[in-house]
Amino acid sequence: MSKQSKPWLASVLLFFGLFSLTQPAMAEQLANGAGPGASSAGTWWFWPLLLLAITFLMGIFAVLGGVGGGVLFVPIISGFFPFHLDFVRGTGLLVALSGALAAGPGLLKMNLASLRLAIPVALIASTCAIAGAMIGLALPTHIVQICLGATIIGICALMLVSKKSEFPEVPKADRLSSALRIYGIYQEVSTGQSVEWKIHRTPLGLGLFILVGIMAGMFGLGAGWANVPVLNLMMGAPLKISVATSKFLLSITDTSAAWVYFNQGCVIPLMMVPSVVGIMLGSFVGVRLLAMAKPAIIRWIVIAILAFAGVKALTKGLGIG
Repeated sequence: MSKQSKPWLASVLLFFGLFSLTQPAMAEQLANGAGPGASSAGTWWFWPLLLLAITFLMGIFAVLGGVGGGVLFVPIISGFFPFHLDFVRGTGLLVALSGALAAGPGLLKMNLASLRLAIPVALIASTCAIAGAMIGLALPTHIVQICLGATIIGICALMLVSKKSEFPEVPKADRLSSALRIYGIYQEVSTGQSVEWKIHRTPLGLGLFILVGIMAGMFGLGAGWANVPVLNLMMGAPLKISVATSKFLLSITDTSAAWVYFNQGCVIPLMMVPSVVGIMLGSFVGVRLLAMAKPAIIRWIVIAILAFAGVKALTKGLGIG
């Protein structure tokens, strides 16, 4: 058996092992207040299996978009599945965390994710994510969804009007990034060229990650949807570096906020197990596709993913979707 096949096999065995331990009665908790589409005793297994398939696809696109999967998971699952939003948000953070853990080692090995860029950002965002999670659980559901949708749509608009986001022009690295030695070089497979990169506006970028961390915990989504624009548009990192580093960042940031949702009882195995396994399997595929994909294509994938999720969250919060 090859080493590459072991993560796949381990994830599948984890799914069937933990899935068999969950109780069918938990399906009633998931559908609390969901209406006529809720699970019944004869079909309780349908929704977990559908979750496994949907989150597998999410895992692929999440890596390509540099998001944790939660930004897709929360608006899509809350909009089309008969699950209560509290459970969706709690599972969404674990989905983002699991996808990042699955993709992170591969991104670091391919020199796409930058550890020097990720560490200072992670220290700030993970601390603020704890406060954000407490705020999110205290606010009414529709307020959280409206704020989420408006934020993501605003980010999409910013990325649409920005120029040269694939390879931003950074005339000179600032003092802070030079002191932290945040720079690097990576091989662009699509063109066969070596790309040298550096960043600027580092103090402002790190300051924005205070807000990113709060919003990450508040919305229960991870923070990939905000990491990429800040790293790419504000700090000037190439898009592919921003996407890969953002994915790696989620494995640190989401851990802090996830414990708050755990403590509030917002995680149920019947929903969590298939979602986590699906996102991890999809992430393994996404890592391999990211290395071969062209930066311009990734840019449009990012915009499309965020636009769809933002509109869905906004309409859900306004009660029209």
